Amino acid sequence: MTRQTIGPPVRTSSFVGRRQETAEVKRLVTAHRLVSLTGTGGVGKTRLVLHAVPRLARAFADGVHLVQLAGVRDASLVPLALIEALNIRDVSGRSPVRVLGDHLQGRESLLVLDNCEHLADACARLVETLLAETDGVRVLATSRHPLDVPAQHVLELQPLATPTAGEPLPPKPALEYPALALFADRAAAVLPGFSLTEANQDAVAALCRRLDGLPLAIELAAVRMRALGVQQLLERLDRRYRLLADGAYGTDGEDPLPRHRTLRAAVDWSHDLCTREERAVWARASVFAGSFDLGAAEEVCAEPGLDRDELVDAVAGLVDKSLLVRDGDAVHARYRMLESIRQYGLDRLREDGAHAEEAARRRARDWCLDFVEECEERWFGPDQPELVRRLHAESDLIRSTFEFCLTTPGELRAGLKLAGHLWFFWFATGALVEGRYWLERLLAAAPEPTVARARALWALALMLLSQGNAVRAAPLVEEARDLALRLGDEAEVAHTFFGRGGACLISGDYERARAVYEDALSRPPRAGESMSLVGFKYVELAHVLAIQGEFDRAMALCEEFRQICLAHGEQWIHSYLLRILAFAEWAKGDQAAAGVHARECLRLKRAVGDVFGTGMTLELLAAVHARDGEGRAAAVLLGAVKRIWQDAHVALDRTPSHGPVRTEAEDGARALLGDAAFQNAYREGLALTSDHAVAYALGERESAPRPVLDSPLTRRESEVAELIAEGLTNQQIADRLVVALRTAEGHVERILSKLGFTSRSQVAVWTEGRRATRP
Repeated sequence: MTRQTIGPPVRTSSFVGRRQETAEVKRLVTAHRLVSLTGTGGVGKTRLVLHAVPRLARAFADGVHLVQLAGVRDASLVPLALIEALNIRDVSGRSPVRVLGDHLQGRESLLVLDNCEHLADACARLVETLLAETDGVRVLATSRHPLDVPAQHVLELQPLATPTAGEPLPPKPALEYPALALFADRAAAVLPGFSLTEANQDAVAALCRRLDGLPLAIELAAVRMRALGVQQLLERLDRRYRLLADGAYGTDGEDPLPRHRTLRAAVDWSHDLCTREERAVWARASVFAGSFDLGAAEEVCAEPGLDRDELVDAVAGLVDKSLLVRDGDAVHARYRMLESIRQYGLDRLREDGAHAEEAARRRARDWCLDFVEECEERWFGPDQPELVRRLHAESDLIRSTFEFCLTTPGELRAGLKLAGHLWFFWFATGALVEGRYWLERLLAAAPEPTVARARALWALALMLLSQGNAVRAAPLVEEARDLALRLGDEAEVAHTFFGRGGACLISGDYERARAVYEDALSRPPRAGESMSLVGFKYVELAHVLAIQGEFDRAMALCEEFRQICLAHGEQWIHSYLLRILAFAEWAKGDQAAAGVHARECLRLKRAVGDVFGTGMTLELLAAVHARDGEGRAAAVLLGAVKRIWQDAHVALDRTPSHGPVRTEAEDGARALLGDAAFQNAYREGLALTSDHAVAYALGERESAPRPVLDSPLTRRESEVAELIAEGLTNQQIADRLVVALRTAEGHVERILSKLGFTSRSQVAVWTEGRRATRP
């Protein structure tokens, strides 16, 4: 995995102050494996983390990964959120926690868990498990309260510094007081030319004191500078505070903490200054877990008397007031609320009665279901990469819709229908852990014999088949077929053919698989049948025929459906047809044609993000190189495939039809290179990410990163070896790489073991020798 920072798009507003806090976060993460950044709502925990994280990236060879948990409501989904953030594509069938633990073994990663407070117990359990099972993983969590995990280090984020009442201001107060600097920065954004002056700085200081230095409250107040002066802002805010102190807000009779009351006053005031349309959109949009686009807002937030143009104006108004944050890019605008703002909106929505929130969530469910159905209908066409992007973007809303359907009476059938329509997304992108999670829960909760259940059954079977579990998949797909026959749904009956034949194929029963697919292709497509699943009948029958030596018929079938794919601009099924076509050509002895089609296949798989298909195609291309006498290229690709299978925990004996390809590629490459050269090239491939391996196979890069050439060491171990050669001690190495001393010591021990050395001086000599011969 390459070093990376995964997170939301960059905020357009500047980051003001917090220099000392940023340095402290970096220091603590260097010294401790778990750091909890705590503080009241609106104090800026997330903004500080997003500012500090890029400055930590160099210290973690395997990446910094941001996991946003504000949109996750069900504690059991925390591991799935991490799996998605880490882009893990695992086919082992193990529990999500086990998948995470094994994936992170031996890696140096920083996991940033943002907004943990509502999932504190689940986060604590998962973090404790991951820290116990790994050495190089560290966690930075943001929460209103510390996680209940031993040995954590807590940093409580305080509000921005403000001048004390009556204290004379220094000549340049913005340099001394970050609260004043933040107000001036945000005010200038809405009132160009605004700056702190002797005439206004006392009023700004009083305003920031009144807002307790809370960044969110200061930003909300600064927006009002478009219409009011600083003194007017202060006077109106004072009146708002008096109302709050007199008990105009709150229902439990308890006086909230002062900073909570401050934020409530600022948000209340912003709400009062919103138009009726803006208030309605704010309340209803609060049911979105995570970000949303304008189309979703139009469906969920519309009401009689609020047309689409007015709704767009309301969204723009909320953005102008800093109540909505605009994410995305110039082409794909998305919106989200800070958690404090979203919770306020939910409170306002609930004031209209329980029915109001449920009605808004039902509209969100309807939009989500319509959106996913549309994606499935458009899937067999040119828009697959864009559909994958959009479905990933809506993952928070999709999960919250599943939760709503599982916990709300009368909604199970809608949830089952939604899961059934997502089969193509989970299957194509390798998100099998998540697909199984929802399908299994919904099927267990909704046993009624419906068409939605029939589809969910065969969809779950596809997830299991992708994980090599034909034993469990076979009865599920037969149950789906029997139910569809009983209900008279011919399209769903036709959909089961792919799974029925797949169970036979994975089990090595090629004759039975061939009979199933021959039968399927003898029937014309039914109304409502997925063209992707029609295409897979061609793919798998051609696959069986190629395995059985009927190469010409296999290639003819591939070419027949390829024309349909080309006519529709389809890429996913087309890529599988190309792989089978290349396999048949390779088996027949036409290496040139096989290489051309395998590379074309890789280009399409990269566009869709099909990790497993990429691995199988790289394996085939390695076999092509071996037959062409290109042993080094074959060995590099075999190493790259090994890494893909390791990361996905694929058991290679689960794919018997691919065994001959892999075996011939390895035997051929070893015969061409000899064992030592083969191992060197193989290790080079192991260092490649999936994307880099595809680039190498397509001739877009010449090799793996140089530090691991002709070396048994990983990239980080090679870096440590270089520092040993410089004469650094273990502590100095730890300081240079910003890792714990124990981690540095572990690297040194592994280097000595791998190289068969007993002293650091031997490592230094070996490293110098490599420097002298390195190109």
